[in-house]
Amino acid sequence: MTLRKAGGLAALTCAATYLFGFALLITVFAPLGFGSDEIDAAAVADFIAARPGLLIAWNTVIYIVNALALVVLVVALRQQIAETRPDAAVLTGAPGLIWATLVLGAGMIANVAVERTHALAGDPEAAATLWQTLHAVELGLGGGNEIAGGAWILAVSLACRACGIFGLLTAGIGAISGAAGLATILPPLGEVAGALFGLGAIVWFVAVGAALLRGGVQFNKEIPA
Repeated sequence: MTLRKAGGLAALTCAATYLFGFALLITVFAPLGFGSDEIDAAAVADFIAARPGLLIAWNTVIYIVNALALVVLVVALRQQIAETRPDAAVLTGAPGLIWATLVLGAGMIANVAVERTHALAGDPEAAATLWQTLHAVELGLGGGNEIAGGAWILAVSLACRACGIFGLLTAGIGAISGAAGLATILPPLGEVAGALFGLGAIVWFVAVGAALLRGGVQFNKEIPA
């Protein structure tokens, strides 16, 4: 398997992790308030006491699996860009790997939060306080803002368009999603911008995966997408 095809599969894996995350977010975890400013720490602690494995599985998919796939995608796109623009490859590769590192770190913190909270199941108040504290660290690393991800998707989309790797549509979706990610730095726009980033990223990952997996593509020509 070539690195290009591995990158395509990685992009589709990233899209799948986002879809999995959204599916549970709007169903099983909806009563807990995940993804909003109204999250109920006490309810989360009670949920962890009863079903810790489900939350660990969710964290593992949306953070850890996503981060590992993201590393492959970042490297694959950097290689394609380097064929014509080595300078752009370096500049776009760095924020991508930084984002993957932050996502992986957030996932490890999130799972430790579940484990430690479950260990305090006999003291619901202490469990809720501990989870809330560790969850704040998780959000700071990347669960609550998409600045690093927005910067990378925006930069790599523009670079790939300039190098003829992406068509206008794929690059445009990436630019919009990336800009939305950067907008999460503004508190009034955080929730809406975060949702736009996530939904846009799903479409973008699918488009990128299709472009990288498409057989016979010459990357020095424009890929219509």
